[in-house]
Amino acid sequence: MKNRLKPCVAGVLAACALHASAQQAPAPQEKGPAAADAMLHALDVHYPTPYRAMDAVEVKAVLDRVFDYLDKVTPAEVIDQRTGAPITDLSRPNANAVLKPGDFRLTSYEWGVTYTGMLAAGAATGDRRYTDYALKRHELLSRLTKTFLPLVQADREHAAAPIKSFLNPHALDDAGALCQSFLKAKLEGSPVDYSQMIPICGDFVTKKEYRLKDGTLARGGPDGRGGVKMRPLPDTLWLDDMFMGVPTIAYLGKATGDARYYDDAARQVLQFSKRMFNKNLGIYMHGYVEGLRDHPEMHWARANGWAVMAMVEVLEVLPKTHKDYKAVLDQLRAHVKGLASYQTKDGFWHQLIDRNDTYQETSATAIYAYAIARAVNRGYVDAQAYGPMANLAWDAVASKVQPNGQIEGICVGTGMAFDPAFYAYRPTSVKAAHGYGPTLLAGAEIIAMNRKFRFGLNDSGLMYQGVR
Repeated sequence: MKNRLKPCVAGVLAACALHASAQQAPAPQEKGPAAADAMLHALDVHYPTPYRAMDAVEVKAVLDRVFDYLDKVTPAEVIDQRTGAPITDLSRPNANAVLKPGDFRLTSYEWGVTYTGMLAAGAATGDRRYTDYALKRHELLSRLTKTFLPLVQADREHAAAPIKSFLNPHALDDAGALCQSFLKAKLEGSPVDYSQMIPICGDFVTKKEYRLKDGTLARGGPDGRGGVKMRPLPDTLWLDDMFMGVPTIAYLGKATGDARYYDDAARQVLQFSKRMFNKNLGIYMHGYVEGLRDHPEMHWARANGWAVMAMVEVLEVLPKTHKDYKAVLDQLRAHVKGLASYQTKDGFWHQLIDRNDTYQETSATAIYAYAIARAVNRGYVDAQAYGPMANLAWDAVASKVQPNGQIEGICVGTGMAFDPAFYAYRPTSVKAAHGYGPTLLAGAEIIAMNRKFRFGLNDSGLMYQGVR
């Protein structure tokens, strides 16, 4: 009989433990009237940023506003630039063909992130509109590649093409993020023909972009005329390029099965980190110049976002048996731990992470919300410690999404510098494309996280409350 009762007793104890974990505070044990201060801890608090975990319906409502705006202002059409008339026959090259203008460019690195975000939002919400948004534009780019690539290859300097920056890339910005979106879509079963596009961008990232002697992706290489490019100085590392190139290299490993891509991707993460990660602060500097003795460290938020996002993307495909898997994972954990200490009381991060006199920036906060939630979902970091932070970051981002779907507080495109004024006074704009893809990614990952884990108030604090 005792043995038959044990499971029942254990179940009751487990239920009691779960119930206790959700209590606001222990019940008072003293008898008599309560003291005046007895319930002060339970007073209502006004949080400028909502202090709770959004459910999937609420998150999707935010994402839907973003989608409706982007779908309206990024037409997937080709027109004659002289007349504005649509060009429907894309099988023949037309020197006057251009993409129909919208608020954003369909072949920018920002839109590579947006395509990836649309794919993620479609998977998280089950709403096919998001997936179709990305695939429709991928299909258009594929058709234009087939038609215009031969012309560009024949005359790279003078040929006209509506997507020439992609067909003839000059920087990682022209190729890497777009390539990652193509690879992810292909691996997820997209019917689009990527057979020409992936080699264009993949070969540029892996074979043509300038590298330092140890193979690290860099800017400021030879200019082809006997000098060097000033980007902004010779042999310069931009932290941004951890994302602009490295996930694409890793995903090429997944798509081809060639382990050399995995080796290169992991090596890039570790070599960038060796030069640019401040172990004491737990965050990265933005710019590094090989051979420079001193580096004034500007810890730009969005660049740190590109770095943490690069690591979660690499870990998504890097085999756990790879010799550098643990080193990349340890680096991700160190970075997430560092970022945690700088989140503001309103859920954001500052433009210069460790400078409270700079503004709270939306795109970086969105990237951190995505990357930290992904790290929680994959078990890279503890849900108990970091799930509440990711939820607060998402709530902060959602507060910047306007009723018309535009997103406020996004820093415009930014180079690198070694002084704080440059970063502190960069403008923000709802037309800065950098924040839209990260917002889609963040919302999708928060939906997944809050479906997997329960977060709620415990003694007034937003806390982990178990696996659903």
